[in-house]
Amino acid sequence: MTATTPQATPPETAQAPAASRPPGRRRQLAPYAFIAPFYVLYGLFMIVPILVGVYLSLTEWVGLGTPEYVGLRNFSHLAQDTSFHKALSNSLIFVLVSVFLVVPAALLIAQALNVRGLRARDLFRVTFFVPMVLSPIVISLVYSLLLDREYGVVNSVLRALFGTGNVDWLGDPTMAKVSVSFVLMWRWVGYLTIFFLAALQAVPRELYESADIDGAGMWRKFTTVTLPSIQPVTAFVVVTSFIGSAQLFDEPYLVTGGGPGEETLTVAMFVYRAAFERQQFGYAAAAGLVLFVIVFGISQVLNRLLSIGRIS
Repeated sequence: MTATTPQATPPETAQAPAASRPPGRRRQLAPYAFIAPFYVLYGLFMIVPILVGVYLSLTEWVGLGTPEYVGLRNFSHLAQDTSFHKALSNSLIFVLVSVFLVVPAALLIAQALNVRGLRARDLFRVTFFVPMVLSPIVISLVYSLLLDREYGVVNSVLRALFGTGNVDWLGDPTMAKVSVSFVLMWRWVGYLTIFFLAALQAVPRELYESADIDGAGMWRKFTTVTLPSIQPVTAFVVVTSFIGSAQLFDEPYLVTGGGPGEETLTVAMFVYRAAFERQQFGYAAAAGLVLFVIVFGISQVLNRLLSIGRIS
């Protein structure tokens, strides 16, 4: 009787460490779960309203009942609406004021605040930024009192100094535009100054020292050192100023109410009047869509001209 020797069992195959295993389905979906809330909120509060607005622009709706589909009729009416044309031209004027007056003024103030040895620097910064944090209602009340034709402080000072008559700051078509433009500058220059000041403080001092060695003056240092160094911030400020002024609403609505007549009516005010004063929500949506297309198109052109987002 032969004894059977037990067969040697092969050693167990060592399990691969967990780190070398291919990621499972849950691990692959984990990053998307973390960023999902952003896309859900973006879709609800951005994409859905845009789609609803596009749909309403093709309808006639008074706010109640079912919208009536009218196709492109709202857009054809806008093409013939003189009030909309006036609103577009007024918005263009305020855009030019914002880009060619407000932005340069903010840059000059930031340059002045960035000078070494300036006393009470923090006080000046706070002073220029205060208009931005004030309520638009307060601003409108203050400027209504300052610019009143009969009892305004501005006319009182002009009469005392120059003996001039009462200037109708809010009732004259030209003066009304000037008044709104001044309020626009007063309110937004300090806010834009903060961006420029931050950019100027980030410019290396070595560049200015090299320019001094080369014998460069103040203007040459500004054009060859300062402007190229702050170009990304300048481009950002120009584009955001254009977008904000193209959608201007608060200042003309509160100071002049769009008047006299329609001399300070902007496209945003036109949309407001069509929707909430005349209950023409489809017509208002069409005007808003036209404004969106114009602002988006010009913004893209500015982005390319100013090289925003382009990696050099």
